[in-house]
Amino acid sequence: MTEYYFLNGKMVEAEKAMIPVRTHAFLYGTAVFEGIRAYWNDEEKQLYVFRAPEHYERLLRSAKIMYMQSPYTVEEYCKITIDLLKKNAYKQDAYMRPTLYKSAQKVGPGLFDNEDSYMLVSNKMGDYIDTSKGLKVCVSSWRRNSDNAIPPRAKVAGSYANAALIKTDAHNAGFDDAVVLDEAGQVTEGSAMNLFLVQNGKLVTTMKTDNILVGVTRNTVMELAKDLGIETEERAIDRTELYISDEAFYCGTGAQISPIVSIDNRDLGDGKVGPISKELQKLYFDVVRGKVAKYKHWCMPVY
Repeated sequence: MTEYYFLNGKMVEAEKAMIPVRTHAFLYGTAVFEGIRAYWNDEEKQLYVFRAPEHYERLLRSAKIMYMQSPYTVEEYCKITIDLLKKNAYKQDAYMRPTLYKSAQKVGPGLFDNEDSYMLVSNKMGDYIDTSKGLKVCVSSWRRNSDNAIPPRAKVAGSYANAALIKTDAHNAGFDDAVVLDEAGQVTEGSAMNLFLVQNGKLVTTMKTDNILVGVTRNTVMELAKDLGIETEERAIDRTELYISDEAFYCGTGAQISPIVSIDNRDLGDGKVGPISKELQKLYFDVVRGKVAKYKHWCMPVY
């Protein structure tokens, strides 16, 4: 079956969707993007896009930081997303990558005199990380780029060279991923996902101002935790706190909720997936498939 992308205002066959090699975003990384998931509910025969408006609102915030003018409103982005998923007729979990990019064919890094274009690609996608087992991670030797360099609160394509180095070195050292520190040595997040610790029955995570991407899934986790009676504390986190926490997990559109069982070869708790991580993970997977009435407003139906 032919798959389609949305490019330059229209649906285009995937193999024909191309940009010129001199496109500014390709040469300089001047694009902002989102990752959005859609989950198939087999009982309802329905595909639900999870928290699409919140993702597109963040896309517009990233665009503002990068001197971009959005060609569409949040509502229009959501409609394009629905139309593309219908066109591709997915009956399974899927992933969408909306991207606003500087499309001038010019040399030089300037964001001025540089038009903005939009594309949306989609593909069938299950788990990006194996969420059924606990991850073994390390603390990266690379540092997270800062708000005064390439701001992590914006999903800027070029900044993911930082994530690529972090992820690759962790993999080459035999770990599943890494925890990243900032230049001051404080904990930020994972290679490309937010981080939560569990300490004495409470969630602990970094603050919005701690050089992190303010995650849609992060916000989801905190709301779910509150409804489960689990407190969340947002504060600065020292490296050594990683080693003495009872549990830890990553969260993000790609990572979903991925429990961590060891950090720098130190087991967390008993070295197995902890009860709070497991409880939140189970609830999350029910919520994203539209199975929990209280949170169904987060799930945008396609069919």
